[in-house]
Amino acid sequence: MQKLTGYIKICFSAAILLSGTAITAQLNGLQPANEPVPSIISPDTSAPKTLTADEREKAIMLLRSSGAGVATAIKDLTPAQLAFKPAPDRWSIQECVQHIAASETTLWTMVETGLKQPANPAKRSAIAMSDTALVTAVEDRSRRNTTFAALEPKNSTYKTAPDALAGFNEARGQHIAFVEKTDADLRNHVLELPLGTFDTYQFILLVAAHSQRHTQQIEEVKASAGYPK
Repeated sequence: MQKLTGYIKICFSAAILLSGTAITAQLNGLQPANEPVPSIISPDTSAPKTLTADEREKAIMLLRSSGAGVATAIKDLTPAQLAFKPAPDRWSIQECVQHIAASETTLWTMVETGLKQPANPAKRSAIAMSDTALVTAVEDRSRRNTTFAALEPKNSTYKTAPDALAGFNEARGQHIAFVEKTDADLRNHVLELPLGTFDTYQFILLVAAHSQRHTQQIEEVKASAGYPK
């Protein structure tokens, strides 16, 4: 599987831009990836007006499983375990949860923004990643990325891991309910970002995969030398 260089940074820059808090200078520093990505989406510019049963089930299952994974990963952890940092420049488990919670609502902004725009199925031909490739790229932690200041744990409105988890669970529940009930034309609302084109359904998968990415990070912290037992 080819890696999409700086993919997570692209997603965050787009999300912050769409929420009205982007810094233009930060975006100007982004360059297109040099590595090719698999072109799996058909150039056919039409798509069903609503989600298929399989698409809806896939998104709901991914949102539910990745959401439950966050809670499971921090269940019964002590304050010392939550606060432990593998290195000065690495996040603690509490910081991971703070970031997950803040990112949940920020990334969902891309879904809302996509649906506010007119459906533009002609742009589907520019989509270069399949759903599976997108989820795999987001969850892949072989490449580490630095988030923007607005989503850094130190700037989170959540000051404790339980508060962050509660905020995350509330937002994730709302997002699952949306997917369960929506008849929106998610596939034909396409967003063009600095380094890629994606449909709104794919952004929902991205939101789910993002929390799974950082649940993996939590498990990495637990496996670090010196982690309190």
